[in-house]
Amino acid sequence: MRSIWKGAISFGLVTIPVKLYSATEQRDVAFHQVHREDGGRIRYKRVCTKDGEEIPYSDIAKGYELPGGEIVVLTDEDFENLPLSTSRRIDVLLFATEEQVDPIYFNKSYYLEPEAQGTKPYVLLRDALEGSGKVAVVKVALRQRESLGTLRVRDGVFVLETMLWPDEVRAPEFKFLEEDVDLRPQELQMATSLIDSMERDFDPTEYKDAYREALESVIEAKVEGREVVTQELEEEAPAAADLLSALRASVEAAKKGRSGGGDGKADEGGGAKRSTSGKAKTGGKSGKSSAAKSKAKSGSGSRKSA
Repeated sequence: MRSIWKGAISFGLVTIPVKLYSATEQRDVAFHQVHREDGGRIRYKRVCTKDGEEIPYSDIAKGYELPGGEIVVLTDEDFENLPLSTSRRIDVLLFATEEQVDPIYFNKSYYLEPEAQGTKPYVLLRDALEGSGKVAVVKVALRQRESLGTLRVRDGVFVLETMLWPDEVRAPEFKFLEEDVDLRPQELQMATSLIDSMERDFDPTEYKDAYREALESVIEAKVEGREVVTQELEEEAPAAADLLSALRASVEAAKKGRSGGGDGKADEGGGAKRSTSGKAKTGGKSGKSSAAKSKAKSGSGSRKSA
């Protein structure tokens, strides 16, 4: 991993120099926009709407549009002069229980690695925080954006979770919340039984991105000039006559799955296979298969930049 930021954890009078790394990555298959007829890449030009001229990056600034349509142009100097008191610092504000921090506020995760001279205070704060069962609420500025965040310990490393501000979280304003929904005791009891019957330890490694794997297989088949084989989805069971019947049937199915050795996971692409013709127009050779698959796997996007 390559660090994307250097700064320090500021904890009282203690300063811990650290390097910051993105803790997550998207494994989506990356595509380019191409001309359907010949596969040529599609390029976009940065054109000014006023004079029609193509504009180089060096002449592009940020503009804020006012309600009346006027544009206020901001330069790099304008941003540099803004006060960011937490610049290059992760300021510890307070410590709180994890339950007090609603996960809806979490935005992006980062690992923090100590610089050589900061290893001892890093380990000291890490062990103390882990033993307390709390998280540190912090303030940090990354790339000219100030955020709240939390520090917690995962696998012996500090994880910084940047957070949204309260006014960035939408209120759930839905009509059904105002309705008086009549629930029968039997329905609530059956729903509770369904939850109990499906309870087990969560292990994320048991699951996989079946869509991405299927997409990579399609790309590999196209490169090799093979027939594209798709999987036929199983037909859904007919809807139950009423809610209570649906709950009861779900409980029975969950119990049967457990007794039969099932793990309770949804079927990830089972069912009979069918063939469709899908050979690549350019007809690649089988020797290109591993290269195409590697390229498909390497196309990873990211949710947000740091």
